[in-house]
Amino acid sequence: MTPLPSPAGRAAADPARPPPPEGQSQRVLELDTLSAVLPLGSRDRLSELLSDGEIETLRHLAREGMGANTLRAMASDLAYLKAWSAAASGGPSPWPAPEGLVLRFVSHHLYDPAWRAEDPSHGMPDAVEAALRSNGRLRACGPHAASTVRRRLALWSTFHRWMGLAGPFSSPNLRGALGLATRAARRPRGRKSAKPLTRDVLERLIAACAKGTLADKRDAALLLLAFASGGRRRSEIAALRMEDLVERPPIPADRSAPQGPKLPVLALKLGRTKTASRDDDECALAVGRPVEALKAWLEAAGISSGPVFRRIDRWGAVGDSALDGQSVNAIVKRRCVLAGLDPADYSAHGLRSGYLTEAARRGVPLPEAMRQSRHRSVQQAAAYYNEVEIEGGRSARLV
Repeated sequence: MTPLPSPAGRAAADPARPPPPEGQSQRVLELDTLSAVLPLGSRDRLSELLSDGEIETLRHLAREGMGANTLRAMASDLAYLKAWSAAASGGPSPWPAPEGLVLRFVSHHLYDPAWRAEDPSHGMPDAVEAALRSNGRLRACGPHAASTVRRRLALWSTFHRWMGLAGPFSSPNLRGALGLATRAARRPRGRKSAKPLTRDVLERLIAACAKGTLADKRDAALLLLAFASGGRRRSEIAALRMEDLVERPPIPADRSAPQGPKLPVLALKLGRTKTASRDDDECALAVGRPVEALKAWLEAAGISSGPVFRRIDRWGAVGDSALDGQSVNAIVKRRCVLAGLDPADYSAHGLRSGYLTEAARRGVPLPEAMRQSRHRSVQQAAAYYNEVEIEGGRSARLV
């Protein structure tokens, strides 16, 4: 069998695409070592934007074990900064970045949309916006979310520190401008899932898995396990391996009848998560129905080691590779369509928000729900409880 050419080889072999310059070709090969993190198309584009030193920094972080999602987001944000700098100033981003360039970045991304409607020169210039949209770097319409701008500024600052450079990111001028621009942008924070995927919605998705195919068994087990174990993030449920599953002694289905029927219990070792390192030994529990659905999937797929949730090809064959976070989101969307729901209303994160919303509806104490969901922020978790209390109370029904 003829081996597949490397990304650089493919680019050179394509008669419709000129071969990359020698330096860029080497960067493509170096980015190819991050194949587990960066999609192939992104590697080709990133090689045009990132310098040798920046790529080496990403490779170092990958070797040090930084989470794949974090590294992917950093690479994307860095590439956006480079593309914006080229469009806004007509050249590569200087290191260290001058204060004026950083202030310009803030003004281009956080602005008053009402003012821009009257004055097109306010906010991001049309030429810069067109350049960023043409290369696929800009998708948002209107001002960016303040959290996105702050995250990219933090990354910009971090790269300065890694390079041993002093940047303007702690200057009073920047802090003041960022605060004023955030208030002017007036962009409400959007939810990762428009609606929480609560128990009633979950049951409709599970009913859409009733045919009993391998994909049905996998998707039912994934949805039930992700929800019941605290609303696991899509990256966490996709990363589960057989060695992460620990059987616990069964517990009574009815606490008042300890000698009655028992329910199976499974502990999920989460490893590295968004808010915890692998050394934190984070764990969540699943009881009863989700455990039974998981065992049915594993038995049907013949899985005894390696990834728990795997790809299934068009012929129904189970692969060796694990699903990724995007695939988990696609499963939620696909099951919504089959269940007659609008897929635009739900995403994989809806399992997480849905778990807390359902817990609030059922009167589960917030600390108990947080122990299962592994939320670090009481304020964030309590937001779902507050909404349920307001919906069911009298404070919003005074008229």
